[in-house]
Amino acid sequence: MKGMILAGGLGTRLRPMTLVTNKHLLPVYDMPMVYYPIKCLVNAGITEIMIVTGEENAGDFIKLLRDGKDLGLTRLEYAFQVGEGGIADALKLGKHFVGDDQVCVILGDNIIEHNIVDAVDDFRKQKEGAKILLKEVHDPERFGVVEFSRDGESVVNIIEKPKDPPSNMAVTGLYMYDSDVFGICETLKPSARGELEITDVNNEYLNRGNLTWAKLDGWWTDAGTIESLHRASNLIADTGANKVSNLV
Repeated sequence: MKGMILAGGLGTRLRPMTLVTNKHLLPVYDMPMVYYPIKCLVNAGITEIMIVTGEENAGDFIKLLRDGKDLGLTRLEYAFQVGEGGIADALKLGKHFVGDDQVCVILGDNIIEHNIVDAVDDFRKQKEGAKILLKEVHDPERFGVVEFSRDGESVVNIIEKPKDPPSNMAVTGLYMYDSDVFGICETLKPSARGELEITDVNNEYLNRGNLTWAKLDGWWTDAGTIESLHRASNLIADTGANKVSNLV
């Protein structure tokens, strides 16, 4: 299985800090933000990774990460996303890197307490389709939210930033796909905000009947705003999730 870390965007919610650097290079406690998704993938046995970033700060990523071997990677590649076309648009850049393999995709500002080893192992056995990781949140209207069947066993729909959320279970920024995902991304139309939505990708797999899900253990946060960046640093400091033994 390959890994992709999506670390593009303009980081407007973190200005003025992001006027001089990409938000994924900002520190979260004692490490650059991008270290956390890398360590998450390595911990799950995924050591071939592509990082998708914007053009302006690409050289800074290379200077920081080099060939990735110091972080446990066996292969590290980079791709450049022009503009802000959405998560699914960035994902398309990994087509030739992933090939016929499976891929685990992580948004570069998502940080978790524990690991995704069990979910990745389960998806390897699944062989086809997709898998999403869910987390209960207090503000589901900010996320893609799942609607469950009456018995609560099956996901029947995923709604992007609903005004009236059908549940409080959010789709986190960690996704697993087979290689069909790249063909699906090519069929998408931009949403009202002009982006190719990852929720549309996930719903396509749901319609095919081969989308599975699991609940994410421990805390999960993004670090894309001043408040969440501060929260992430505090969570890592308080729980010791920054320790190498917990990350690799």
